[in-house]
Amino acid sequence: MAGRQRLDQIDAIRPIKQAGVVSTHVLIYFAPAWGNEISNASLLLLHVCRETFFFISACMLTYAYMDLRRTDLRRFYWRRFVAVGIPYLCWNFIYLLWGMRGNGYPSVSAAVAHYGRLLATGYYQLYFLLVVMQFYLVFPLVLALLKRTRGHHGLVIAVTAVAQLGICILTHWHLLPPLLITYAQENALSYVLYLIGGAVVAFHLAEVDRWLRANPHLVVAVTLLGAVFAEAVYYLSKQGVTSVLGYGSDPFQPSVVPFNIGAIACVYLVGVYLVQPWRSRRVRAWVRSGVDNAYGIYLSQLLFITLLNDHGWGRLCEVISWPLVILLTVVIVYTCALVLTSLLARTPLAVPLTGRKQVPWSTLMPRPWRAARPAADRARPEVGPARPEAIAPRTPEPAALASGTDNQNGTRP
Repeated sequence: MAGRQRLDQIDAIRPIKQAGVVSTHVLIYFAPAWGNEISNASLLLLHVCRETFFFISACMLTYAYMDLRRTDLRRFYWRRFVAVGIPYLCWNFIYLLWGMRGNGYPSVSAAVAHYGRLLATGYYQLYFLLVVMQFYLVFPLVLALLKRTRGHHGLVIAVTAVAQLGICILTHWHLLPPLLITYAQENALSYVLYLIGGAVVAFHLAEVDRWLRANPHLVVAVTLLGAVFAEAVYYLSKQGVTSVLGYGSDPFQPSVVPFNIGAIACVYLVGVYLVQPWRSRRVRAWVRSGVDNAYGIYLSQLLFITLLNDHGWGRLCEVISWPLVILLTVVIVYTCALVLTSLLARTPLAVPLTGRKQVPWSTLMPRPWRAARPAADRARPEVGPARPEAIAPRTPEPAALASGTDNQNGTRP
């Protein structure tokens, strides 16, 4: 992003979004059967984290490479491979090994075959990176299209919004060929509004920023209306009143599209709030730590969720109110993933396992907690290249995961 202003407010969205990602997966794993109705109603809205992931990725990429030329393509794709491709390969392999802690694989060839399947679809949450990599492949074409349609980006958004709604309807009601339904979540076309929308916003970031800052109450009100509408559709179908507008907590539920758009705008405003200059040094340090470690939290979270699941953590719901168990679990998983990422970022494995450049061990403790010393002696953590961030997932094979879910999007009927 050389030569461009750092977008701290968008960076600040990353840890918020990752908290939502972790919350989604924790609900999928640990919400008890008797809490299905409430947990699925929550998942319906939490699925917005995946759309936020793709929106941020597209927006930051377009902002950083607005002046991309044909001669820059080799360097562009190499940097994208380092930032996304290598972590994708490494973490799929880690989860392959992690899956062997139980029954393992009958032979080396079976393990290799399973690794190939993981790379094709992405282990659980890692399909996010598959979608982002698809966008990388066509990004030069998208950029060229948006440059040629300057002055008509409103029409571009209108067309992609109609396309998004149409794709959601066809996917939700299983009107597409079975193969497309099975792999809908790995298909970038399933998120066309959020990918193209993020790219368009990058072209008009100053105007969008001004409008959002000037109309926060309107944004929040519209988002709440969108949430009420989506939940009304869910409960109307749940109670058997009507399913004409949709049913269940499917992440491709058409009724949730308005809420998704509003929620992304609301999270942006939260990011603006978090990076205000008058924030305390401690708050800014925590936000910076969350931003730096967000990618690693996304990549590693399933290690801790499955570990807790293996040891019967869900049985706590029998003795403690299950919403409290969910909240406690989110805090534990998020904290453990943050600590692991912070440690890995200070080793030679920083780039492949966290998407960050290696940073000194002296930066491990947040700056406000370190002993005061002259400013010239303080090491400033090096900020890596813009990286994508991640939402309900494909359930891996039993050898890799044991989960109480029963469909590819991790929801219960």
